[in-house]
Amino acid sequence: MTTLPGGLVLRTARPADLDRIGALLEARGEPGDALDHRLVVEDPDAGWETCAVVVDGDRVVSTATLLDESVRVGDVVLPAGQVELVATDQDYEGRGLVRALMGWAHDLSAGRGHVLQVMIGIPYFYRLFGYEYAIDIPRARALTSPPGPLAGAGLRRATPADLPALAELQDEVQRGFDVAVPHTAARRRWLLQHDTSTTWVLERGGRVVATARTGEPDDEVLVAEAAAADGDAADRLLAALVAELPDATLVVVHRAGTVTGDRWEARLDEPSDGAEQYYVRIARPELVLDALRPVLSARLAGVRTGRDAVVLSTFGAHYRLPVVDGALGPVEVGGTLQSPGVLGGAGVAPDQLGALLLGPLGMAGLSSRRPDVYAGSERALFEALFPPLTADLLTYYLPW
Repeated sequence: MTTLPGGLVLRTARPADLDRIGALLEARGEPGDALDHRLVVEDPDAGWETCAVVVDGDRVVSTATLLDESVRVGDVVLPAGQVELVATDQDYEGRGLVRALMGWAHDLSAGRGHVLQVMIGIPYFYRLFGYEYAIDIPRARALTSPPGPLAGAGLRRATPADLPALAELQDEVQRGFDVAVPHTAARRRWLLQHDTSTTWVLERGGRVVATARTGEPDDEVLVAEAAAADGDAADRLLAALVAELPDATLVVVHRAGTVTGDRWEARLDEPSDGAEQYYVRIARPELVLDALRPVLSARLAGVRTGRDAVVLSTFGAHYRLPVVDGALGPVEVGGTLQSPGVLGGAGVAPDQLGALLLGPLGMAGLSSRRPDVYAGSERALFEALFPPLTADLLTYYLPW
């Protein structure tokens, strides 16, 4: 419990707060937010300790919830957190309540062993709390050439009995990406119960062979998280979705390089030029770099270098990974290093570290755009250690 200016109190939420939190979330957010919040705090895999409120007496005036996530990079899984369901009463804006709640969330996240945080959020706003844009959100593209009906499509709403099949389909899709955030088991349960999206499955011969998630029915309906076992299943899934939603224009989140992505691409319009990216926050780079040593060591194996260590500087601090028998040893943290090139090191602005480690540009792309990201004299080494990465993130709310 923390006392804030004006007699306000920040504390962990309690069951007695449920209706007041729900009313605040729906007043400042979306109609389904109250249900989504209840699904989280009443689930034993999350619980009330994942939510905090700021109260003025008995009145809930601000709230936030932390979700557990995992970010897979290659074969390494990084424990992560995601802040969601953030809202402040309009009468209490401008008092630093969200800043206080973000501090609570980040402390809780660190205590849970998370080494970074990811989120979809309001443009620019979360940069105030240490987040930076890092990972591309795939483009949503309108379906301009819908297929005709196919017999025996077998589309239906997913049920709890389908959860293992959904996980298997998505895991298979995500194996093709360098970086992936899967749905947690708890979130898969929540998504079958919440109001703002529908999870579909398509059966063939009594077996689930495809799935997609659609947004709320409107003139345009977003189709996301499409996954299929093969091309026939992908074709039947799209035809069935068109038949299910005949009065809407389908707008498809294009998962490039997947079965559905390849099969449907010719039917979609050209992507827009606007930038859409996930936020990433890395408070302690040494934790992320140390966790990624197996991935970085595998990349190092393909490079000739006479260096006895890899040095990466964020200018206010630097990180040295000794090279031992061709692999990288534990991270050693050092102080300010404004000119890492003198040690054969690379420089990366701290707000670009997430993009370097997880993003689509890598060292080569970032250094061509940012003067404060550079590989120095060891360009081949650092471009091999930090290549462009493909990514696929599954999140509670659809990215649109």
